[in-house]
Amino acid sequence: MVTSSRFQAGRIPAYTLHKSTGQARTRVAGRDYYLGLYGSVESRQRYGELIATCASGVDIAPDKLKAGTKIDPGQFTVNELCLAFMRHADQHYRKGGEPTDEIDCFKSAIRVLVDVYGHETVNDLGPIKLKAVRGKMVEKGWCRKYVNRSVNRLRHIFRWGVSGELVEPTTLQKLEALAPLLIGRTEAPDHPQRQAVPQEHIDAVRKIVSAQCRDLIDLQLTSGARPGELLLLTSGMIDRSGEVWTAELREHKTQHRGKTRRLAFGPKSQLILRRHLQADPDAKLFRIRRNAYRTAVVRACEKLEIPRWTPHWLRHNVATKVRDEFGIEAAQAMAGHASPLMTAHYATKMDVLAVQVAKSIG
Repeated sequence: MVTSSRFQAGRIPAYTLHKSTGQARTRVAGRDYYLGLYGSVESRQRYGELIATCASGVDIAPDKLKAGTKIDPGQFTVNELCLAFMRHADQHYRKGGEPTDEIDCFKSAIRVLVDVYGHETVNDLGPIKLKAVRGKMVEKGWCRKYVNRSVNRLRHIFRWGVSGELVEPTTLQKLEALAPLLIGRTEAPDHPQRQAVPQEHIDAVRKIVSAQCRDLIDLQLTSGARPGELLLLTSGMIDRSGEVWTAELREHKTQHRGKTRRLAFGPKSQLILRRHLQADPDAKLFRIRRNAYRTAVVRACEKLEIPRWTPHWLRHNVATKVRDEFGIEAAQAMAGHASPLMTAHYATKMDVLAVQVAKSIG
């Protein structure tokens, strides 16, 4: 039991955010009370009731607001779960201090889900309702692979909810029962595999984009780097002591697997980089967001009325060229592709190979 006598004079317990679950929380006499989704009307009401009860000198009924109890999963809505997850995602999915593309992918999947079942309680969702959500994605013209990935993202949200005791584990088990869309057994289209961009299309786009985008295109073609990797570069990250410059990325796509990613820049790449080196070693070389770079290229394609391509496709150009001239292992080294089981010795060998290739073509 908690009564008003335990309040310190002139101090009212604060209404705070429990970041890992997105819940509102307050602490009274050393005990935590979870009130519901942070910022919601319901959580504010529960907070007010708790403070009023304590201030009045009446004990808190143990069956009404138990210390340390979480939100009742039976009352938590899909809208509330998605909102809580996005608060988590905005902090989790970041590179170089900026949101990654995964944030937008989650948002796209969530929009479809909440349009159909936003006001449903989380534990009312099962494979049939998830299949209905998937059907809406297909109606939007999304390709089969993107639909499957979007459904998996929704499952991930519910899995996160289970970890925060917002969703019953059995609900997630039911959602896992929905099988993915298969080739030839769905109306969702399958886009053709990404191919190397024809050189004439690259040349045409280069002529009408900004100088910064043009340099990024050229640097991708000479280094094999991902767009996001180049946009993370700072002057201080580049080792210019050798004939081939190198940069070890602090954050990269496979960082969470314990792998390192080292870029190699030959003479052609160095000419481009020199134009963007900053006096401040921590300043970004390219002051443009990845989405803005991608959008500039796509809009240029539309303006020129040529098949659409994105900056990421340029990696296929580099991989194809390096594979044909130096072999598959060299192509893997330049692109940063490697097995998670790669040994430290083999990883060093790949770095050396990437430097050799960069010296020749980059």
